[in-house]
Amino acid sequence: MEFFQALIQKQHSIAWFWILLLVCVLNGKTTISASNYLVGLGSYDITGPAADVNMMGYANSDQTASGIHFRLRARAFIVAEPQGNRVVFVNLDACMASQLITIKVLERLKARYGDLYTEKNVAISGIHTHAGPGGYLQYVVYIVTSLGFVRQSFDVIVDGIEQSIIRAHENLHPGSVFVNKGEILDAGVNRSPSSYLNNPATERAKYKYDVDKEMTLLKFVDDQWGPVGAFNWFATHGTSMSRTNELISGDNKGTAARLMEDWFNQKRVSENENPRRVSNIVQVSQTNHHELLELASSFQSTSGQPTTKYLSISRRVRSVLRSADRPIFVSAFCQSNCGDVSPNVLGAFCTDTGVPCDFNHSTCGGKNELCYGRGPGYPDEFESTRIIGERQFKKAADLFNSAAEKLNGKIDFRHSYLDFSQLVVKKGGNESVKTCPAAMGFAFAAGTTDGPGAFDFKQGDNTGNPFWKLVRNLLKTPSQEQKDCQQPKPILLDTGEMKVPYDWAPSILPVQILKIGQMVILSVPGEFTTMAGRRLRDAVSAVFKGKVHVVIAGLTNTYSQYITTFEEYEMQRYEGASTLYGPHTLSAYIQEFTKLATAIVTGKTVEAGPPPPDLLSKQIGLLPPVVVDSTPLGVKFGDVSTDVPQNSTFKKGDTLTVVFWSACPRNDLMTEGTFALVELLQGQDTWVPVYDDDDICLRFKWSRPSKLSAQSHATIEWRIPQSTVPGVYRVSHFGASKSLFGSISHFSGSSSAFVVK
Repeated sequence: MEFFQALIQKQHSIAWFWILLLVCVLNGKTTISASNYLVGLGSYDITGPAADVNMMGYANSDQTASGIHFRLRARAFIVAEPQGNRVVFVNLDACMASQLITIKVLERLKARYGDLYTEKNVAISGIHTHAGPGGYLQYVVYIVTSLGFVRQSFDVIVDGIEQSIIRAHENLHPGSVFVNKGEILDAGVNRSPSSYLNNPATERAKYKYDVDKEMTLLKFVDDQWGPVGAFNWFATHGTSMSRTNELISGDNKGTAARLMEDWFNQKRVSENENPRRVSNIVQVSQTNHHELLELASSFQSTSGQPTTKYLSISRRVRSVLRSADRPIFVSAFCQSNCGDVSPNVLGAFCTDTGVPCDFNHSTCGGKNELCYGRGPGYPDEFESTRIIGERQFKKAADLFNSAAEKLNGKIDFRHSYLDFSQLVVKKGGNESVKTCPAAMGFAFAAGTTDGPGAFDFKQGDNTGNPFWKLVRNLLKTPSQEQKDCQQPKPILLDTGEMKVPYDWAPSILPVQILKIGQMVILSVPGEFTTMAGRRLRDAVSAVFKGKVHVVIAGLTNTYSQYITTFEEYEMQRYEGASTLYGPHTLSAYIQEFTKLATAIVTGKTVEAGPPPPDLLSKQIGLLPPVVVDSTPLGVKFGDVSTDVPQNSTFKKGDTLTVVFWSACPRNDLMTEGTFALVELLQGQDTWVPVYDDDDICLRFKWSRPSKLSAQSHATIEWRIPQSTVPGVYRVSHFGASKSLFGSISHFSGSSSAFVVK
């Protein structure tokens, strides 16, 4: 009997064990899937014209696009409460956001979604690459070197932002957001240390470094699919690529994004999930070298062939046509308070002597043109770009893998337009000061150690010189009131008061806060220096009081150059001379962002403010159109001009070059497609795409024999990665030509096959 009683008790215990286990499992599943947000991410190609267009950033009129290092993208995330607020953040592989682009994107979103996405809850931010086509901003001073407005540059960015948001919206699913932080010690140095040292010693003593070293990362996890993306903010300039580079590039942050997206997809492959990248599933050939050479010799270069514009999209390695059903992984490396932070971490040296530049003025023998910062891959700027990008990627991957703090709480936002040309800033009591109409100082023309200016300008100039003042007065003589307001800045260009043929600089600027639980994003329309950014973050953090993560999203929604501290402004180095609205600009931002933060905490609204102008109808573009493309008699577009050597074999680490007869890349931007492709032979006759012009190892270069020639070449250089699968390869080129009658015809061509061992 005792045996049976014990058995019954045991059975009851087992039953209760399984019931409790089932409850725990169900509760656990509920905990895992109980998402407080909807999350969605999207990405789209925004690569602009890869020919003839001046690049935005260095204001060097000789720096015009002539090919592609790798493609540019718009990457967006949306986080929404299931029945409440939502926010959108878009990161652009572009020098900065543009007021006109923001206006037109918002118009499109309103037409598509009504009042779901507006200027209040949409932020559009640039990474500050100096290697993207210009001509897309609406104010005169920012498009002078691009010969005015470039509609093609503008349209591809507007289209790409809209498409990235559409994709993010369509990917909205229950999910979670995690935040993590960590330091990167070797990806940025202060390029204006003498200005930084003018900040109070007591304030500087609070910080270990003279630049911010912290990266803040958001990890997005879909309940069904798992991790779907990551956005991070870290301060370093997009100037690893120099002012003489002519290949479109996302610079170090674009590189980091490409590395992280490919890293995650490779990680997914290793976990036996469905890969997007075809090269990950190509089997290593077991054929011996002699047989590979024999096989390669049977594939000679193809004659240029007519094709459709969609062929380059379908052959693209990361084509959406090859995506799995799950959302693609989107990773963005966003810009922060990078104003005085350079990626050229070896320091600034004189090109003639090799000695360090003058500390206070960044000159060499009194000349600024000889002082250049050196990146970690010096003298190879492409290698410097890769290294700084890789350092950011590795930290982001670490933060992504270890992210554990989950965002919880309401989503909220505040936005206001402000007239920074005459903003009153209260200093306490009845005392107040004002901002000024925009103006650039003499030191602006000196440039920085990342990209020096010309003539006899120098950083730290607080007097100016009579000759350039005379030249300035031919454009606009600043009033005495303006001179007094901008002191101690000597005014070189009084841009805020220059209105012919339309506004030279903005006066109406947006300020915006996006809040996701304990994450606070400050959308600022310019480049804050390190200490300026610290003061702004501290002021906003004090309003929220509790544990919040405050990040500055630089170059967002529009662009208004630099913001320094009052003390740095007094030094009038490049950043101070480029602080448009006078010495109290930072104080104005702190005042207004404090108001926005207070409104969120108290649940109050803020005034919308005066809307910025839409100057699209006034834009003037002087860039000549493509008239016609041609080839020599008997040659077709897409024919190989210089092939790989017959029966050639290359090793990993080698560089090979193929040259094609081509046409101007402005005829078709190959959006979501490619101009260049490396293909691997699989079997006896199937060519599989493995690298395209969105890969860092493959460079597409375009050139004319002379400026007015209708003939052109496409040079494709492949630096064979160590990870390349041995086998038979070929290089292909896609393009579009324009006839004298204006019609566009697409073409393609391929090199002879070769062996990689």
